[in-house]
Amino acid sequence: MKNSSSRPRRTELDTLRGVTLVSMIAYHACWDLVYLFGLDWPWYHGTLAYLWQQSICWTFILLSGYCWLLGRRHLRRGLTVFGGGLLVSAVTLLVMPEDGIFCGVLTLLGTAALVTIPLDPLLRRIPARAGLAGSFLLFLLLRDVNSGWLGFEGVRVLALPGWLYRNLFTACLGFPPAGFRSTDYFSLFPWLFLFLTGYFLYRLRREEPTPLRLPVVSAMGRRSLAVYLLHQPLVYGALLALTAVLER
Repeated sequence: MKNSSSRPRRTELDTLRGVTLVSMIAYHACWDLVYLFGLDWPWYHGTLAYLWQQSICWTFILLSGYCWLLGRRHLRRGLTVFGGGLLVSAVTLLVMPEDGIFCGVLTLLGTAALVTIPLDPLLRRIPARAGLAGSFLLFLLLRDVNSGWLGFEGVRVLALPGWLYRNLFTACLGFPPAGFRSTDYFSLFPWLFLFLTGYFLYRLRREEPTPLRLPVVSAMGRRSLAVYLLHQPLVYGALLALTAVLER
């Protein structure tokens, strides 16, 4: 018998997540073509490609924060996603250490989900509008902490002390030491505050949106972690096979 207290699946969120996954797969396919197959695409190093990449990660992180209050098993989900991040780091550092991933987006999402568990009682006391505005403003203010500054996208407000930037642990917090390198880098600061922006955005919802379903895309959204873990080897394999066919 179905549990009457269970929440219905939000298909519009699955669809939005699936659309973002499709965009991410296309972006990573371009990355493979440029950096692994040597395709000369100057546009991929420009502003439009950067905005494309940012639209993907902003959407994923906002959605994850938005969906946090919809879930019930926060500890299990957070540990699962964090474990997925560790797996990605281990595989990339083993297979292609020069392009390895440390503190990637899955590690961030898992950490943010876990950190929100003890913070949740306090966050619920904050009015939703104040929490939304405060979280987003903190995200904007801390956007450039990885580069040693308070500020947003090169608009420098205040230089941060160098002693913050010490080791791999501080890198995960948002303060990478000199020489730190990661192909996919999403530190706790500033991105936790974009996650919390999504958290407060959910609390401001007025009514349930009209369900939107695109069968294949929505199915991808329901299995987003598995798609994320599998997409890059599958894309690389497909490009490798295509290259072999074209070179015959």
